[in-house]
Parts: sequence; C-alpha cells; structure tokens
Amino acid sequence: QVQLAESGGGLVQAGGSLRRSCAASGRTFRNYAMGWFRQAPGKEREFVAAISRSAEETYYAEPVQGRFTITRDNPKNTVYLQMSSLKPEDTAVYCCAASFGIATMTQNDFRSWGQGTQVTVSS
Repeated sequence: QVQLAESGGGLVQAGGSLRRSCAASGRTFRNYAMGWFRQAPGKEREFVAAISRSAEETYYAEPVQGRFTITRDNPKNTVYLQMSSLKPEDTAVYCCAASFGIATMTQNDFRSWGQGTQVTVSS
C-alpha cells in the first residue's frame, strides 16, 4: 500500500481559494491514479476529483467542476487540489486516495487513504 500524508487545509472565506497537497510514499507513485474525496457533517463521503497516472485524464464531480483543479507532480510524489471560488457548501473533511491502475470515480477502487483534514468555508 502507498502511504498518503496531506497538508493545506484550513479556514477560508467564501469566494476564496485553498490548495491541498497530498504526498505519497512507500510505492511507485506513478503507478497510482489519485483522487480526492470529501465528507461533510452528516453526509456520506463523496467523490471530488481524480487524475490518471500520467495526468492525461482528469475527472470532477459536478458541484466542483470549473472551480477545483486536480494536478500531480510525479517526480515529487505529490497530488494537489486547487480549490477556488469556494462556497460554504464546500465545507468538509477532504482526503486523498490512491487507486492502483486507471483513474476512477468509485470509492471502492481506492485502497489507500490519507487521514483527511478539515476545510471550512465561512459565509
């Protein structure tokens, strides 16, 4: 399993931006598609974004399409989530995840998970 360590959460006002980072270790990073998921209070965990191993393909959930951007730096073993035009409904615990193989939007395909950090958007 690949180990994932996240950073970059916090508190931001509506309309602001944040960048999340997720550093991987333990396995060959470029062999893994990466994803971001979030869980708001009282709700199920949901897909946010995913990126293929070579970064040629990206996928986004409809609520974040056009506002969030997922990227990766394979030499640095890191995946990023740039979040812009944030809304209060984006408030959640965000976590990164790794899927060995192709990019997917299905949670069950991701076998390694970060610890998750809070992102709070104030109105």
